Amino acid sequence: MSTEARAHPGVGLGLVTVVSTLLGWSSIPLFLRYFIHDIDAWTANGWRYGLSALIWLPPLLLGWHRRNLPAGLWKAALVPSLWNIPAQVMFGLAPYYVAPGLMTFALRFHIVFLAIGAVLMFPTERRVIRSPGFLIGVGLVLVGTLGTIGLKEGGLGEGSGLGIAFCVGAGLLYACYALAVRKTMMGINPLTAFAAVNQLTGLGLVGVMLAFARSKATGMWDGGTSVLAMSHARIALLAASAVIGIGLGHTFYFLSIKRLGLAVSSAVVQLQPVVTSIASYFLFDEVLSMLQWSAGGVALAGAGVVLWTQHRATRAVPAAVEGATSA
Repeated sequence: MSTEARAHPGVGLGLVTVVSTLLGWSSIPLFLRYFIHDIDAWTANGWRYGLSALIWLPPLLLGWHRRNLPAGLWKAALVPSLWNIPAQVMFGLAPYYVAPGLMTFALRFHIVFLAIGAVLMFPTERRVIRSPGFLIGVGLVLVGTLGTIGLKEGGLGEGSGLGIAFCVGAGLLYACYALAVRKTMMGINPLTAFAAVNQLTGLGLVGVMLAFARSKATGMWDGGTSVLAMSHARIALLAASAVIGIGLGHTFYFLSIKRLGLAVSSAVVQLQPVVTSIASYFLFDEVLSMLQWSAGGVALAGAGVVLWTQHRATRAVPAAVEGATSA
């Protein structure tokens, strides 16, 4: 074992968990795209988040049994959940209209919306956000993302345009969700906070599924029961998408933050569009042009500048920022 590994025993595990997070989250648009001919988005979302809610239920039941759940947990989780539900709806709809690679690049708008929201809601963030590095980074994200979308060969078309609109809408709502978590759930253990939000989100998405899900075969309302007509292998893959992307993905991410820090973990996860696009090429024949890849690289570089600038600025006040962002 190297001297560096002995000095930082948690780094190796942190690298494993952050790479697992990256691969898990990169796989979700691919999973959703895979099922577009079998089930609609309402069904996919309802079953995936319903299963995820069951996965995250035991820690909450244990906390309730031991009477050590934070006071006001469910009230604090309500507002973030109300943003998260429509965000997940738009995220789930997007793969039905746009290929996974372009979808994940378009979701980078989330960073721009998050920066604007932080300016409006948190005075302590304004010093960071007014810094040249942060503004340059956000500008690169905006220009690069718009370039990746606008340089699609042959144009977007009506279907892809709607898919991009869902991606941008999901990015806006995810930013609102993240800001709401910081506003209402500061001081609550991140895993407990996510577990509570997950329960409420799961209930909401199952309810939406029961109201709107239709069979892809008949076009008739079926409340999500069309999943039962799929093969056992496909049902297993749908379940795996919930376990990998929602269950294990968030757990690994929190472990990564604990061992590597928020800046490093967030930076690695920003590579999601690259991983998803490469996999989408082999799975769905999605081809991004060199111009799109170049623009996407600009967007990712901008995200890196944003994260690095924020990391440098917040090192002076680590306790306040860590408590605000870790949930």
